[in-house]
Order: sequence, then C-alpha cells, then structure tokens
Amino acid sequence: MDKRIRVLLGDDHRIVREGLKMVLADAPDVEVCAEAADGEEVLRKVAELRGREGLDVVLLDIAMPGRDGLEVLQALRQAWPALPVLMLSTYPERQYAVRCIKLGASGYLNKSADADEMIAAVRKVAAGGVYVTAATAEALATAVGAASTRSGPEALSHREYQVYRLLTSGHSVSEIGAQLQLAPNTVSTYRARVLEKTGAKNDVELALYAERHGRKPGL
Repeated sequence: MDKRIRVLLGDDHRIVREGLKMVLADAPDVEVCAEAADGEEVLRKVAELRGREGLDVVLLDIAMPGRDGLEVLQALRQAWPALPVLMLSTYPERQYAVRCIKLGASGYLNKSADADEMIAAVRKVAAGGVYVTAATAEALATAVGAASTRSGPEALSHREYQVYRLLTSGHSVSEIGAQLQLAPNTVSTYRARVLEKTGAKNDVELALYAERHGRKPGL
C-alpha cells in the first residue's frame, strides 16, 4: 500500500506497547514507526521525525513518569499543531476525556477497547477527524451543561488536577513534588487551592470527594 498511517506509541509499559503493535499489525494501512517509554522521549522522537512530516498519529498514554500524557499533549499541540494525538488510558471517560479534548486531543480511547475500535480510531484521527465514543460524547455533553457552574474536578486547572490525582492516589507532598518536578511549598500551594475548590478540609475528605466524582483517579 502506497500510503501507510505512521504511528508513534507513547506508553511506559513495554507489554502495553507490544500489545498495541500486535493490534495495529492487523491493519495493512497502519505502521508503528516509533515508540517511546516516557514523555520526554515522545517529544524527542516527534521532533526527530519532524512532526507531521514523519508521523500521522501519536497514541499517547496519560499516566507516564515525569511529564504525564496531558503535559506532553500540550507540548505537542504547541510545537506540532497539525499532528493528531489520540489519548489512551485505563481511566473512565468521565474522568479524563473532556480534559483531553479541551487540551487539543483528537480523541480519547480506553485501553480496553477492542482491536476494531482501536484501528478505526487511528484511521479517523489520521484523516483529520475526532474520535469520540458514546461515553466520551456523554461526558462532553455533561461538561457543557455544567460549564456555567464549573463544579467538580473540571473546575481545577491542569496543574491542580495533577496534584489532585496524585493526592487522591495516596502520594505525599514531597513525592508529588519529585514526580512533577515542583518545590514542596509549590505543591502545598496547589493542594490548598484544590481543597478550596473541592470544599474538602483534608486529604481524607478529598479522597471521598474523588470517589463521588467518579473512580478515584489513581495510577
């Protein structure tokens, strides 16, 4: 076939990358031409391939060490705005899909999606479309309906949401600082903002808040 869809896989688990490659190998028009195990490597390889010149789609995991998928997505949108990015995650749509789409992703797909859906999503975003599942569409509609009130996790900024996710996963302020490369006092500032916006008085109440607003956003 003359023109294949050139894909970069960004996921920190080798077994996941191998599984994705096996799935995509069933599509004769799709070729995995690069893979990366962390956010910095994704950005470096996209730059080496000169963005849209050497790639058609980036499949990007959200939960990666160092710079997470959302940060990498923002960097890709800024440096290579024409390059479609399809976000992959084990998180439910209502937890992350809306945030990904708002940050410029071309679609959001759960890793549990079957092979046909995965291939269809890659083809659609490579062609310039946006891939939205029924669950994502529902989450988007809910977000639009709540836009005026800005309640729930959607009220948090991107960095606040990162801190929120890690706090409700049981990480300490110092651990969060190390992972996000922030000073502990800066993390404490973000934590205070998260508590204020969610109405939680402490980390225990914050964990309960996370449970009420969907599955706890752990890793």
